[in-house]
Amino acid sequence: MFTRIHSLLLLALTLSTFLSGCLREKQPDRSAKVYIEHQDGKYTLVRNGKPYSIRGAGGESHFRKLREAGGNTLRTWDTTHLAQILDSAQMQGLAVIVGLPIPNSGDISFYNNPEITTTRYRALLSLIKRFRNHPAVLMWCLGNELDFPYKWTYGDFYDSFNELTDMIHREDPDHPVTTTILNFNPKYIFNIGLRCDIDVISFNIFSNLPLLRKDLDDLAWFWKGPYMLLEWGINGPWQGTEQTAWGAYIEDTSKKKADIYQERYRQHMPLADPRFLGACVFFWGNKQETTHTWFSIFDENGHASEAVGAMQDIWTGQSSPVTYPEIKYMLLNNQGARDNILLNPSASASAEVLLFKGHDRIRSIRWQVFREDWYRENRINSTKKLLPITTAENSGQNLRLSFSVPQEEGPYRLFATIYDHAGNFASCNTPFYVVSPP
Repeated sequence: MFTRIHSLLLLALTLSTFLSGCLREKQPDRSAKVYIEHQDGKYTLVRNGKPYSIRGAGGESHFRKLREAGGNTLRTWDTTHLAQILDSAQMQGLAVIVGLPIPNSGDISFYNNPEITTTRYRALLSLIKRFRNHPAVLMWCLGNELDFPYKWTYGDFYDSFNELTDMIHREDPDHPVTTTILNFNPKYIFNIGLRCDIDVISFNIFSNLPLLRKDLDDLAWFWKGPYMLLEWGINGPWQGTEQTAWGAYIEDTSKKKADIYQERYRQHMPLADPRFLGACVFFWGNKQETTHTWFSIFDENGHASEAVGAMQDIWTGQSSPVTYPEIKYMLLNNQGARDNILLNPSASASAEVLLFKGHDRIRSIRWQVFREDWYRENRINSTKKLLPITTAENSGQNLRLSFSVPQEEGPYRLFATIYDHAGNFASCNTPFYVVSPP
């Protein structure tokens, strides 16, 4: 019994020693523009000779708004319009974590083809050489939410990944290299430490953020390296989100989302952890993902929601001077989203939006009906831009709508977007299902 315990302890000690040296746990080059300092158990990101704590957002627009709200970093996912993004960020005093997209490890046909991987290598080599001296570059993020499986059949993926990280470290020693994994995955962390060479691990983590501190503690016996959160925010529809009887995901109002950003950051962000380098909120812009409003902190025309004010409070410690519209909820035929609203084709329906306060500041309200597409090919993470089948505009004095229900059976969603006189907006939506009577 003693021998077995002794062997296990020896194995644990060996793994701990080995893994602590795998994630580029090396003496930093203090002449580099950006490096990670490790002293007395604390990791510090150093940029241009000064400590740099990431107050970031994922996106590629609204640079001035980010700076004014107290943010200092943008995170991108690809290199589209990279020159323009870096130049715009530099003008606003922002740094950029540049995303370098590569296929996931499961794309065996890609990584088993030397001609394709060589083409990708040369393209990224050219890009690194072109932008490595741009003053807005903070670091490189190779891949997004990659899987790092254990099986040696994925050797070609690891070979290609390591060729790229080696190339980046060689061609640009001034900027660290990271990659992101979805949530906190001990197996992936183990395999990164065992088979890869990056400077810092990054997590994309949403509903699991409250579990992060315990997860870090549980894994500290063999990994105590630095980390960042490159996506965090409200819950996505993929986990812990209420659904209607037909599977439509129920989306929070913009007011509720702003409250969640603040609550989640203050209660669960590991701010006191000496290994934590910072985080990027998701999503600083407008994007279609399940709906066009789910993650969007701005609307399609660049107007700001209350989440901007929430992030300003978080980043600066001072409440935003802006007062945003605050939606309490929407009623459709006097029912809420959790009531599983069923409507007959071409029937008359009515809806209204109720506010917490600020009715006198409302300029207008826009109503739109969209047919859902989450149940088809694109599923919940649909990025396909949808077009409304009905749009109506009311003045701010009338927060009610009468409309005809679509004729075709199926799932739909009614959106309401409220604008104040300063151009700020609040949004909400309610799913409903059109079904013909028997």
